[in-house]
Amino acid sequence: MSVASSGAAAPARNTADRAAYVAVLAFPLLVLAGGVVGYAFAPTVHQAAGWTNPLLGLVMFGMGLTLRPVDFALVAKRPVPIVVGVLAQYVLMPIIALLVTWLLRLPPEIAAGVILVGCAPGGTSSNVVSYLARGDVAVSVTMTSISTLLAPLLTPFLTLWLAGAYMPLDGAAMATSIALIVLLPVLAGLVVRLTLPRVVERLLPVLPWVSVLGIAVIVAVVVSGSADKIIQAGLLVLAAVAIHNVLGYLLGYAVGRVTGQPAPVRRTTAVEVGMQNSGLAAGLAAQYMSPLAALPGAVFSVWHNLSGAVFALLCRRADSAAARRANI
Repeated sequence: MSVASSGAAAPARNTADRAAYVAVLAFPLLVLAGGVVGYAFAPTVHQAAGWTNPLLGLVMFGMGLTLRPVDFALVAKRPVPIVVGVLAQYVLMPIIALLVTWLLRLPPEIAAGVILVGCAPGGTSSNVVSYLARGDVAVSVTMTSISTLLAPLLTPFLTLWLAGAYMPLDGAAMATSIALIVLLPVLAGLVVRLTLPRVVERLLPVLPWVSVLGIAVIVAVVVSGSADKIIQAGLLVLAAVAIHNVLGYLLGYAVGRVTGQPAPVRRTTAVEVGMQNSGLAAGLAAQYMSPLAALPGAVFSVWHNLSGAVFALLCRRADSAAARRANI
């Protein structure tokens, strides 16, 4: 690349970086606002409990619109980082969830909710955080896509296995729900992207905001169902979510290092493992567990975007420090 082209590309990259940071930082604020509304107007908001599944379906349809066949072709071209990342997602996060429930001696309902978050697929905002952290965005998109497509099988199986000791669960019904509100909408979005590419291209800048507004409403409904217990359980849930998420980043990065992945893939693996589809977890918990069990998913929806922005900032500072050392 020539100097002139580098100079022209830099402002574009800076603009994209700023837009991505605004999105990552604005998302948790909007979701937090949804939680506040759900708490302040609990009786009114709880009347919208029936919206949860349709909103989750809308969020996943939006995710499907962002996908392309090339995202799945990467599995054949670079199978090792994809397989490593997805395995780490579905092995490490459930194990960490169990560890957190044991360390904090969580009450059964909260413990079940934390475990469900750990068994969820990758978060929809993980791709933006991977970009900000200068990770491998193509690998991130594929990891998220594959873990999402595996969710109807693995999420209910792991949740029933690990959280069944805390409260009775209907794994078959949960699997059916995930297929209806995750798998079908994602596939439908992918088909629409293939058949109406120009229309979808115009919608792409708006899709993240539609998704986060949907998640904000889901969080509002979830919080409204457990508003009377939030003051009592809030700090405990926040501690559990924070430990779960941070350990996910650390162990995800460690797995990337142990398996010999380059630095961008290690960062992506950390993000994909640490960030969960907590909106899905909150919705499933509200439907199949209890309002209190849905609280960890709601809190995770706010926390992981904030922590993701911090993780990305630390990665960029590490790059800047390495560049300075190289110039000495």
